[in-house]
Formats: sequence, structure tokens, C-alpha cells
Amino acid sequence: MKSGYQHGGVDTARTKVLLALLSAMVAETTTFPIDLIKTRLQLHGESLSSSRPTSAFRVGVGIIREQGTLGLYNGLSPAIIRHLFYTPIRIVGYEHLRSVVSADNASFSVIGKAVVGGISGVVAQVIASPADLVKVRMQADGQRVSQGLQPRYLGPFDALNKIVRAEGFQGLWKGVFPNIQRAFLVNMGELACYDHAKQFVIRTRIADDNVYAHTLASIMSGLAATSLSCPADVVKTRMMNQAAKKEGKVLYNSSYDCLVKTVKVEGIRALWKGFFPTWARLGPWQFVFWVSYEKFRKFAGLSSF
Repeated sequence: MKSGYQHGGVDTARTKVLLALLSAMVAETTTFPIDLIKTRLQLHGESLSSSRPTSAFRVGVGIIREQGTLGLYNGLSPAIIRHLFYTPIRIVGYEHLRSVVSADNASFSVIGKAVVGGISGVVAQVIASPADLVKVRMQADGQRVSQGLQPRYLGPFDALNKIVRAEGFQGLWKGVFPNIQRAFLVNMGELACYDHAKQFVIRTRIADDNVYAHTLASIMSGLAATSLSCPADVVKTRMMNQAAKKEGKVLYNSSYDCLVKTVKVEGIRALWKGFFPTWARLGPWQFVFWVSYEKFRKFAGLSSF
């Protein structure tokens, strides 16, 4: 293992945090429209068994028709704010925990990597949950506008202010438990699969430690993360989108209640609503992120992830 300090005492942990943040911003901006469409699909037909089926293409065209091309980026600012905390903590945290548990990454089991990835994701998500809540609320606001309703929030800071006033400071962590469940599953699939798949590709000489290995590993990790996390993602999105009404009533009392009602009203397939947009986003997101991150690390004189 390399020391935590290299190149004349430069703090490599700080460098990794900055590089992870920069790579996440590039990836998030590139793939955000797909994430918006995925969120709208997951909210479509919420507790309405007679809702008309739709598709990612129809949702995307509808957004452009009603709000213009920039409507595809509604909620980007809180998404970027979220990545100020989420991505650096989970990426750098995973690498640190991995080095603590096992000095030799090549011999570290995929199960061990999955546990370490899940823990890193949970810690990061708890810290970033308020920004994630604002992102979901603002993405859902676009759907309200298309229905002829007024948007609830004028921007991310207005959303934070209104949520705190209406739901209390703890309201910023609404949906944190389904969020944690999703974060554990996503990072268990993404980080462990990317790490292990890259080692496999390099070890079997399918490709060297280059963009080809990073691409193959990111595709496999994207599929694993999507398959594991999609049901939790649907529950998380619906829990975070609901705002308390004046009477204090909410549609879902808990994550379990949301899960039961969703399956009862819409069928079990509803838990994988937005699967392909999710995969279509995670694949490009991870490709852009990992290729950028690995390249930035190389330019900074750091070893490969």
C-alpha cells in the first residue's frame, strides 16, 4: 500500500476527495436528464391503479414540450450540492476501509468488498440526505407544473427553508431509512463490483489497467447496482417526495407501508419502475465518473483506484 502522503507531504486523501468531487460533477451533469426521467417514471401512477402506462421516451418528450430543454435539468443544483458530500465520502471512505481491512486488494474477497462498500455508502448517504431530499422534491415539481399546478419551491435554498418551516429540521432527513437501504445496496453493488471486475479484467489480461478495463468494470457494476437497488430506490423516491399535508397526514407512514401499498395498488413490477432509465443512467454515470476519476488520479500522480 502507498502511504497516505506523497509528493513532498501532499495530503493524498484531500486530493482524492477533490478528484472524486470533480469527477462526480462531470458525471452528474452529463447524465442528469436520465435521472430526472427515472424519477418521473417512479412517481407516475403513484397509488393510482388506473393510471395510463407510460415510457421513458414519452416522459422525456413531455418534459421538453412543456418546459423546454432546460427542463431536463430541473433539480441539478441540489444534485451537485449532494455530491459535495456523498461521492467523496463513499469513494475515499471505501478505499480507506479497504486498506484497513486488507493490505492486499487482490486477495480481498468480493463479499468483504461488498460489506465495505455498503458501509461507506450508508455513512455518505446519511450526511447527504437533505440535499437528496431537495433534489427529489424539485424534480417532482416539474411534474406538478405539467399538471397545471404551481411549483412548491423556487430553488434549492427556498426548498430547504420551506421544508424546515413546514416539517421541522428533522424533515430534511425524511426518507433517510429507505435512502440508507438504497445506499447500502447501490454501493455494495457498485463499488465492490467495479473494484472486483476491474481486478478480474486485469488479472485475466482481457485488458490492462486502462480505459477499456474501466469501461467493462463500470458496465458490470452499473447492472449489479441497478438490480439490487431499484426497489429501494422506488420506495426512497416516494417517501422523500411526499410532503406533510395541513392535517398532518401523509400517504405513507413508513418505508414498509410504502412498499406494501405500492405492490398492492400497482403490482410487484412497480418496484422496478424506472429500471432501464436507472441502468441507462448508472452505466454512463459510472463510465464518465470512473474513467474521469482514474485519469485524474493518474495526472495527480496517484495509484489506480
